[in-house]
This record gives sequence, structure tokens and C-alpha cells, in this order.
Amino acid sequence: MNWYLEVLKKYVVFSGRARRKEHWMFFLFNIIAVIIVATVDLALGTFPLLYPIYFLAVLLPHLGVTVRRLHDTGRSGWSVLFGLIPLVGGIILIVFLATEGEQHQNAYGPSPKPAVAY
Repeated sequence: MNWYLEVLKKYVVFSGRARRKEHWMFFLFNIIAVIIVATVDLALGTFPLLYPIYFLAVLLPHLGVTVRRLHDTGRSGWSVLFGLIPLVGGIILIVFLATEGEQHQNAYGPSPKPAVAY
């Protein structure tokens, strides 16, 4: 849950880098929250009301953590636009997001992973 809250605290931060764990844990908790919100929305009989509100509320944090994740792999945040390519764009974006980040400092800042002790 801390990963989800950390991303929400950085609501519109598009600079810096984000670990794989930060991105995917936010994604997981977001999916769980979407299921809960949609279920509550259906139970209340207001289905097209709460879900779009929640979607709009987390759109910028999700975009921010995705851009920071792409920065960690050494790619520009504009690489998120690969997701707009029909059929293969989503797959390309998933591969970029699942790739291990650069261990050293890159153009977007220092590595977000703690240094390994020897």
C-alpha cells in the first residue's frame, strides 16, 4: 500500500526515476482499487459515475510513474506514446516498463535502487 501512496504523493512529478517495483505495485493496487470502485458503483446503481471520477483522479499519477519508470530505463518519457500504436504498441510499452533500470546515474538522475553492499 505504501507504493500506491508514494506515487499519489508525487501526483504530477514527471522528472526523476522510478523502480520497477514502484511502478508495478502501483499498477497492482490501482487494478484492485478499480475493481472495488466499480463494484461499489454497481452496488449503488450509479455505475457510470464513480469509476470515471476515480480514473481521472489517478490518470496523472499513473502517467507520472510510467514516465519516471521509462526514465529509469534510459528512455524519454515520450516513449509512453508507443502505447498508442495499435496491436503492438502496448506490448512494446510493457517490455520497456519491465526492463531493468540502468544501475548508474543517467540523464534523468541517480538510480532509485539502493546501492548493493559488498
